Amino acid sequence: MTARDLLDMVWLVPLLPLTGAVVLMLAGKRIGDPKAGWFATAMMGLAFVWSVVMLFALLSLPSDARSHVSDVFTWLHAGNLKVNLGFLADPLSVTWILLVTGVGSLIHLYAIGYMHGDERYPRFFAYFNLFATAMLVLVLGSSFLLTFLGWEGVGLCSYLLIGFWFERPRASSASVKAFVTNRVGDFGFMIAMFFIVGALGSLDYTAMAQGAGGISKSTATAIALLLFLGCIGKSAQIGLHVWLPDAMEGPTPVSALIHAATMVTAGVFLVCRAHPFFERSGVAMTVVATVGALTALIAGTVALVQPDIKRVLAYSTVSQLGYMFLAAGVGAYSIAVFFVLAHAFYKATLFLGSGTVIHGTEETQDIRQMGGLRKYMPFTAVGFGIAWLTIVGLPPFSGFWAKDGVLAAAFYRGDYPLWVIGLLAAILTGFYMTRETMLVFSGNERFRPSVAEAGDGEHAHAAAEHDITASHDITASPTVDYGMPIAPAHMGHDPHDGSPTMIFPVIVLAGLAIVAGVLELPFKGLDFLTKWLEPTFGNKHAAEPTSFLSGFGLSMLAVALGVTGIVVAFKLYRRGLDDPAADPIDAKLGRLGRLFGHAWYYDEGIAVAVGGPLRHAARWTADVFDQKILDGGVNGVARLFGAAGAGMRKLQTGLVRQYALGIALGMVALLIWTLWRVGVA
Repeated sequence: MTARDLLDMVWLVPLLPLTGAVVLMLAGKRIGDPKAGWFATAMMGLAFVWSVVMLFALLSLPSDARSHVSDVFTWLHAGNLKVNLGFLADPLSVTWILLVTGVGSLIHLYAIGYMHGDERYPRFFAYFNLFATAMLVLVLGSSFLLTFLGWEGVGLCSYLLIGFWFERPRASSASVKAFVTNRVGDFGFMIAMFFIVGALGSLDYTAMAQGAGGISKSTATAIALLLFLGCIGKSAQIGLHVWLPDAMEGPTPVSALIHAATMVTAGVFLVCRAHPFFERSGVAMTVVATVGALTALIAGTVALVQPDIKRVLAYSTVSQLGYMFLAAGVGAYSIAVFFVLAHAFYKATLFLGSGTVIHGTEETQDIRQMGGLRKYMPFTAVGFGIAWLTIVGLPPFSGFWAKDGVLAAAFYRGDYPLWVIGLLAAILTGFYMTRETMLVFSGNERFRPSVAEAGDGEHAHAAAEHDITASHDITASPTVDYGMPIAPAHMGHDPHDGSPTMIFPVIVLAGLAIVAGVLELPFKGLDFLTKWLEPTFGNKHAAEPTSFLSGFGLSMLAVALGVTGIVVAFKLYRRGLDDPAADPIDAKLGRLGRLFGHAWYYDEGIAVAVGGPLRHAARWTADVFDQKILDGGVNGVARLFGAAGAGMRKLQTGLVRQYALGIALGMVALLIWTLWRVGVA
């Protein structure tokens, strides 16, 4: 069997998890817990194995022939427009399916232990497999339309998974918020496809590669910016970022899958896939880079003061995605893809580690109530610690090479303001990730009542009641908002590490976060990912340092600034918190801290606008403009003709004498008019 024959079967990659989803939907209850989880994980594992086969099949082809389209059937044929349901196997799509299936398999394995005992256990894994299927269709699609199908699929699955514990009002609201927010961006994607058909007559990626350079810049700009609107929604960039922090209401494995391997990386993928339109525009590239840089900075400020272990990581994801778009916006596509890979490893580690902490501390998510967990959760602490050092960009971890590549690309391209913003975001990353790590795993233990509190019978009774209430109220959300008072410490036993199915993925992903840097080292002959992606992006490389000394100096500057954030946070939090209710960062920042804590009041501003002026405008539109002006005009014309018809109907009496009289009078009138006209003439 030839390599082309193997690549013809690339459709097996999404089919395997889809099979798992269908089987679990139909027979999940019979399979039960934990077999349903193992079955779903096996389907993802097989998809990863087949993805590896696709990798080697592609590698066996010459570099300039590493692109293969496998058409299954004609999906749409209208006039001159023909769209096949086909799958494109090229270096970009194969890289992504390796990411989705590889990291996704480990997250599935983790969820076997995390979701154990849930009453809807099989349904969860059915949704999980379906989510992976949608993402694989998105990245393997040979046309914008098939990508859009997967794009909408991950949106639907995110709604199902974020609101999986729908008994919680906040989880239900968060799922709706994610769905609605993404529809705003998806509208841009949809309109862009109409422009593409008008400009190229086709939605196939092969037509884009051949014809994008020949369209006008204004058309290319319109297409690129509309596509980017979809990316802003899916990848939670500034403006449409509000859904991602609230998505933490879902089970932690969902957070890991969304943030690390699937949904939020879709926007970066689309910019890379549609790069001919962005390059033809030029202006769109600047917009992408600017939005990315601002997102990295603004989201980093919000993460500084969050008290919830998952909220810190959520805003961190928004910030890190900003770096990826910054890289794509300055033309460093291979660096953007490398950042996606490195981020998947260390962010999955962080989220799964946070899930283990939550699981081992009786659903506690408030980092002010933790501390000293390193002693009780050593494996989780090691994995989380490695991911912490990776995300702050310390060498030799993969995060260093990824972030350094983005900043160097911006600097040597001459985008100095964006480079400065990236450096500032690096300082913030060092601070907020060190703060979280210190408050969770180091310092004093704050997860159970103090000796004085334990001796206070009334307080002990209240704490016990709180414990009972928290464990039985299925509608209560464990999410901790900024400004929320700290709950009484209530743990009566020691925290504990997770089961082997939970610990193993954390350790493996942490190991990958360490070594992934070898994929893209900034030295000649060692930039493997750039060479691998050349068939997709051509010979377009990021701007390179003018000398080793200048490149080394820039790298050390970024590291020094990251270490500055680490040192400042370490001094503040190395001993934990003397008073869990008094976080020193709040006192240091003052009003600025409240601004950051409330996410720059963007959410509140939307709520006020929607609940006030926009609601009144909508009501006026419905009650006045629609009913009285539009409907009134239409109904008024109808009433006018109705009245005229009623008047004319009175003339239709059926009496021949009246008709004869009318004819006679008409003839007399006509005769008089004729004589008058003749007399005038």
